[in-house]
Amino acid sequence: MLNLKFLKVKSIPVLFWSARKNLTLKPPPLSFLFLIIGLAIFGLGEALLIAAGYGVSPWTVFAQGLTTITGWSIGFATFVTSISVLLFWIPLRQIPGIGTVSNAIVVALVLDLILPYLPRFEHTGLQIAQVVLGVFTTGFGGAIYLIANLGPGPRDGLMTGLQSLTNFPIASVRVGLEVSVVFVGWLLGGTVGLGTVLFALGIGPSVSTSLFALSFFFQKLGTE
Repeated sequence: MLNLKFLKVKSIPVLFWSARKNLTLKPPPLSFLFLIIGLAIFGLGEALLIAAGYGVSPWTVFAQGLTTITGWSIGFATFVTSISVLLFWIPLRQIPGIGTVSNAIVVALVLDLILPYLPRFEHTGLQIAQVVLGVFTTGFGGAIYLIANLGPGPRDGLMTGLQSLTNFPIASVRVGLEVSVVFVGWLLGGTVGLGTVLFALGIGPSVSTSLFALSFFFQKLGTE
């Protein structure tokens, strides 16, 4: 029987860039650096999905729904969504940190700054490839910044909070969360397409696989 350990991850690994304390106003420079790098990669992945034009991520569907109602930019709508999601942290007893605030700011900025420069393909195969790349890029960036241990972003805080509450694998919790958000975003008028479905079903396994791979690689490197 195939042992899919990378899909059964239930905790965030501690690696060389992990901060010892997530609630600190003076984070280790290395931890903060990896936090920003991870968030920038995360935002790039989100932007790749939007540029593909084949359906965006579930949370961006929600943000797009807000833009149809308010006229805000996609970056600002994403920022407002991130801040609003923090309300759901209260019953989950999640505590925000520097990473939480940085997530809301950096991802929104990356979306607005890089989106105009990304290629927009007309060929379906290239669009799907760009979607898949976006899913893996977002998951990889998310894993890097989560390992920094400076506080999860608003959306990832929901994921880790629900995982702690249910003890389900991170991949399963994330998939359930993303599918729910897709439905709400669609009701608000957001764009739902194949890319949205691929993201909703793929982001959980992508984050879990990235956490497993980073942990395996750097822990093995440390023993050599």
